[in-house]
Amino acid sequence: MSEVLFYHLQRRTLESVIGDLLEKSLDRGWRVVVQSGSTERRDALDGYLWTYREDAFLPHGTASDGREADQPVYLTDGLENPNQANVRFLVDRAVPPDLSPYERGVYIFDGNDEQSVVDARLRWKEARSAGHAVTYWQENESGGFSKKA
Repeated sequence: MSEVLFYHLQRRTLESVIGDLLEKSLDRGWRVVVQSGSTERRDALDGYLWTYREDAFLPHGTASDGREADQPVYLTDGLENPNQANVRFLVDRAVPPDLSPYERGVYIFDGNDEQSVVDARLRWKEARSAGHAVTYWQENESGGFSKKA
C-alpha cells in the first residue's frame, strides 16, 4: 500500500508550499503527477511553476505541452498518469484515483476553506480504509509542518 500524507495549510497558500514539495520529490528521483480540482487551477499552477523561484527550475508540463510521458512533473485535472509517477499530489479538492500504484499520495488542503477540510477528512477515512499508511501534517507558526498524526 501507499504512504498518504495530508498537509493542512493554515497560513500559507498552495503556491507558497508546492514548489518546495515538488523539488523534494524530484531530488528523491521520483516522478510526480499533480492533480488539481479544475482546469483553471491546473493552468494557474502551470504558469506559477515557471516563475515560482528565480534560482530554480522545476521541469513540468501538461497535456497541451505534449511529451506527457517525459515530464518529471505532470499537471492534470484528470486521473491519468502518463509519466508513470511515483507520487501523486492532490490539490484543490481533486478526487483521487486509486492510490495503490503510487509510493506516496499527498493531499494539500486549505484549512481556511471548510469544504476543503470536510473533503480532507473524507479522503483520510478512505485512505485508511484502503489500508494506506496515513500521516497528518499541520502548518505551524514558523511556516513549517508538524506531524500531528
